[in-house]
Amino acid sequence: MHYVATKICRTSEIGINGNLFGGTMLSWLDEAGAAYAGYLCRDPNIVTLKMEEVLFKRPVKISHHVRIYARVYTMGKSSITLDVEARRFDFDKELEESVCSTRMVYVKIDHQGNPTPIDPRLRENMDQSISDLMQRL
Repeated sequence: MHYVATKICRTSEIGINGNLFGGTMLSWLDEAGAAYAGYLCRDPNIVTLKMEEVLFKRPVKISHHVRIYARVYTMGKSSITLDVEARRFDFDKELEESVCSTRMVYVKIDHQGNPTPIDPRLRENMDQSISDLMQRL
C-alpha cells in the first residue's frame, strides 16, 4: 500500500466514550482516498461514488497519529476503486496497527459534474502495475 496522509486525533474529535468519532475517521479516509485518486488520474476533479463496508478494528484516542494508506483495486473508464486503510502509529514500539479499512470508488468528472474518461495511457499503466503486483503475490 502507498502512504497517503497522516492525521492526529484531537480532543474536539473525541466522543463520549473517549474514542475518535467514526464519522471523522470516514472523512479522513475519504479525503485521503480522493487525493490519491486525483494524483493517480492526474486530475483534481474526483468525486466519491461509494464507500463499501468499513470495519473499525481498534479505537483511536487523543494524540494518536493515524497514517492512511491506499492501493488501486481496479480502474475503469472513468472510475478508480481503492483499498484504503488507516493505521495508528505507536511511537514507543515503532509499530503500526490497522484501525479500519474499506474499499472506495471515485469517479473523474468534468466541470459540469459528468463522468469523464481517465486518460487511457494512465489506465494501461495502472493495469500493468496491478498485474505485476498480482504476479508477485
